[in-house]
Amino acid sequence: MTSRRRLLMVAFHFPPHAGSSGIQRSLRFAQQLPEHGWDVEVLTVTPDAYESRRADLLAELPADLRIHRALALDAKRQLSIAGRYPGFLARPDRWRSWYWPAVLKGRRLLATGRFDAIWSTFPIATAHRIGATLARGKRPWIADLRDPMAHDGYPRDPATWRAYHAVERKVFARAARVVTVTPGCADYYAARYPEAAARIRVIRNAHDENAFAAIEARGARTPLEPGVFTLLHSGLIYPWERDPGALFNGIGLLRQRQPELADKLQLRLRAPGDSGWLEALARQHGIEQQVRILPALPFAEAVEEMYRADALLLLQAANCNLQIPAKLYEYARCARPVLALTDPAGDTWREAATLDGARCADITDAEAIAATLAGMIGRGREADRQVPDRAGFSDRTALLARLLDETLA
Repeated sequence: MTSRRRLLMVAFHFPPHAGSSGIQRSLRFAQQLPEHGWDVEVLTVTPDAYESRRADLLAELPADLRIHRALALDAKRQLSIAGRYPGFLARPDRWRSWYWPAVLKGRRLLATGRFDAIWSTFPIATAHRIGATLARGKRPWIADLRDPMAHDGYPRDPATWRAYHAVERKVFARAARVVTVTPGCADYYAARYPEAAARIRVIRNAHDENAFAAIEARGARTPLEPGVFTLLHSGLIYPWERDPGALFNGIGLLRQRQPELADKLQLRLRAPGDSGWLEALARQHGIEQQVRILPALPFAEAVEEMYRADALLLLQAANCNLQIPAKLYEYARCARPVLALTDPAGDTWREAATLDGARCADITDAEAIAATLAGMIGRGREADRQVPDRAGFSDRTALLARLLDETLA
């Protein structure tokens, strides 16, 4: 019988963090890897580092999971004076201060000799800086890229781009394996770093089947507001990567041309982030009565809201064409119609188009969005869709365990 192995996970996104669906990836891997012979300990940040926190997912942590928290300060909130702070304190990210406390704590952990491998995950680039430094101790390092790092046009700030690129070069020079979440991202990096192409693997995002099955068993399918067509976006909205400008414009066009349909529409934005900006954008397009901005919910309640919506909205701009939001897999599991506003050339469009009954429209094309919305509202509440994958993260965790075994072999 193969002896058990132990993984040190370096992850910024971990309970009690709130605000990113990316937390599901690190959380579910930590939960499920022990089923495949890999015990896990997590190296993460102190809770004060998180801008938003929630306690509900803490209850899902295994009782025997060891979590090591290293001091990290958010430059924007904790190191600024009158809202301003030197740019170098936030390169490659706002939690740069996490590096040395985590490295010192990680070295003490590795000195115990109980770890066989190190895994770190981006989009907080400091996590990979920590992983790269700890990996010098001759343990294999697996670098997880939930998003691409320094690609064309991102990050927009040149100094931040250079900082990301420096971390990226370390990843492809030192990591025993590099994991991406989309084939497009894997191909991009294989072309950019041909010497590392054989070390790149794809492990897609997924949903947590236990949470969805429990809600499904309760039969939570009643419409959120009978007689109203509710289009729900659950999660953060960004001005650049998930720009809703053309969507709001499209709803405004619908109000002008087909007010009888627009009156039936309610756009729910659940925990979108900057509510002031979104409220001003809604006023600009004269659609205040169509837009509701709502606070965050515990994860189980947020999933139930997805089940009860008439349709689920996804936003993904062209500068994220090598990414697929984790939210898409949660939407697909809810079996509700999905409206994907994205770029036709991107991985998100290709993935969404495979879903039963999904509608895709160019995120920058207000006319196409208005026409697509008119068709969806006119059809009213549709039947549930076919669920493409009910295994969720259990399959992805099995893939990661095999990758870890392969790396050690």
